[in-house]
Amino acid sequence: MALNAYLNKKVSVLTLDGRTMVGTLFSCDGSMNLVLADAYERIIRPAEEGVPSEEVPLGLYIVRGDSVAVCGRVDEDIDEKIDWTKVHGEVLGSTRHV
Repeated sequence: MALNAYLNKKVSVLTLDGRTMVGTLFSCDGSMNLVLADAYERIIRPAEEGVPSEEVPLGLYIVRGDSVAVCGRVDEDIDEKIDWTKVHGEVLGSTRHV
């Protein structure tokens, strides 16, 4: 499985409902079920809301494979330099399988 190369590495997971979870990939299987350690959800808010974006701690978190849209490796050097509370953007819509 291609995700095995990401085991024990920091990944970002985008779900079909538009949520973004970041954490260390602890385990995965052939159905794309993922277990993230030290996970948190990144909530990026539009600038016009006037509310800062945030990272909500989740701890050990399981993401069901049928809800995963994309899973990719995080460049930790770049990620550490970003103040995610100041990042703003449009809300991602949901995705569905056709």
